[in-house]
Amino acid sequence: MEKITSTQNPKIKSIARLKKRSERDETRTFLIEGYRELKRALEGEVEIEALLFCEELFLKNQERELIEAAAAGGAELFAVGEPPFRKLSYRDRPEGLLAVAKMWECTLSDLCFKKGKPPFLLLAESIEKPGNLGSILRSSDAAGVDGVIVCDPLTDIYNPNVVRSSVGTLFTQRVIEASSEEAFAFLRAHQIPLVASTPSADLEFTKAPLQGPIALAVGTEQLGLSKRWLDEADLLVRIPMHGAADSLNVTAATTLLLYEVLRQRK
Repeated sequence: MEKITSTQNPKIKSIARLKKRSERDETRTFLIEGYRELKRALEGEVEIEALLFCEELFLKNQERELIEAAAAGGAELFAVGEPPFRKLSYRDRPEGLLAVAKMWECTLSDLCFKKGKPPFLLLAESIEKPGNLGSILRSSDAAGVDGVIVCDPLTDIYNPNVVRSSVGTLFTQRVIEASSEEAFAFLRAHQIPLVASTPSADLEFTKAPLQGPIALAVGTEQLGLSKRWLDEADLLVRIPMHGAADSLNVTAATTLLLYEVLRQRK
């Protein structure tokens, strides 16, 4: 296997373009960087087209196992020198593994619910920052939701920083992009109540009945949920604030709401 050592190599330039959403959308491929992220992608049966590795940047002793697993799944392997790898990396401390993966086709009809348990969904409307969306996915994975519906997204779920901040949990759960209208229709068809979080609600979230079927909705970082979503909700709840700030970061708020559902379901 010939090692890529130049930052001007055509393969390096081609993969670097996947940092742009337009290129991801056109090629239907995206980047996965990091040991944990790649491991969870392989475990989630994400199709890997190519895997670039830089042994000088390896941090663990198990990288070779992941490389072999990717190759067994049909991935083309490329050994890469440190300068070109750093050109592709979006991390301050690269781990020497970067894959090009195929996007998957997943719709609301692919959602399935755990037998014997009420449906538990998370809906996020128009989240703008990739880091926040990724962190929300990390929390939803920890809470064991049945799925995450990203509605009217302003950042795509395949953004490299979504993959990074989710620590690969993008691949461990159902994550679906849909319009608000599609999400509302799905919830109505399955008779799942929509619970929306807003600072203007009268009911504190810890006093709301959250044991049954539920779809939690959270909104944009700056403005929260839109009026359309608040009007559609079956129940409005708020997180009490006792300082100068009138709301929490969307990731913190989402985590509190998710774990309140778990607490009530014990």
